[in-house]
Amino acid sequence: MDAREKPADFPTGYVPQGATAPGEYPQSIYGTEVFELNDALRQLAVAYARTAALADTAPAAAYRQQYSPQPEYAPGAAPPSVLACDTATGDTWWSGTLLGAVFENTTALFTNGTGAYCTTQQEDNATLGALLRGARAGRVDFARVIVMRTGSDFDRPFPGQSASANLFGATPGYEPSLRNIPAAGVPVVQAIVAEWAARFEAGVPPTNYVGDIWGSLGGTPDFGPGSVFGGKPASAQRRRGYLLGV
Repeated sequence: MDAREKPADFPTGYVPQGATAPGEYPQSIYGTEVFELNDALRQLAVAYARTAALADTAPAAAYRQQYSPQPEYAPGAAPPSVLACDTATGDTWWSGTLLGAVFENTTALFTNGTGAYCTTQQEDNATLGALLRGARAGRVDFARVIVMRTGSDFDRPFPGQSASANLFGATPGYEPSLRNIPAAGVPVVQAIVAEWAARFEAGVPPTNYVGDIWGSLGGTPDFGPGSVFGGKPASAQRRRGYLLGV
């Protein structure tokens, strides 16, 4: 609902589907809300990517420095680097401190407190949903999936900047972010090719849960309602949605 019409005790007008208040867990789940990938493979990818020389520009560095006065935003002022973290997506492109906090809280809520997003994104959940269907059909090894992103701008304004200025203003980080896609990605591909027989042909065994919020590939996620299939892989057919308690 529009924030101007929300109840006074609601921190936001965004309410999880099937819930009646912002902090309640969604009661209607579609299965694409949360995915977890192979952390052992992720750590290898991060190590390879960190060997890259990342691009930066003077305009991007100057813009970032405007975030340095606020301690919680200080990491955003640092030079380009490779991080291992969570991402968050939505059908709505958001900007501003208030909506940023909303989606920060939503990420924590949907992951039972285990997730904290450091970048936004628009397509990964859809891509992972397609790959998971491929895995259920025996066409994809979901434990081999790697997601790499580069950051180009900020979802929240720097101190003294308005949310609209943050949304519509210049994004000098965009150009170096494009250059850093191959800069960080190529070392990962090269390492996989070079070490294929020794390490990657048989796959990197995951040490964590890998899959979606339902446990469709087997195992039990430590977020969401847990496995709705008793820890076993789902059958070939599945309902489009899952209603908690039914």
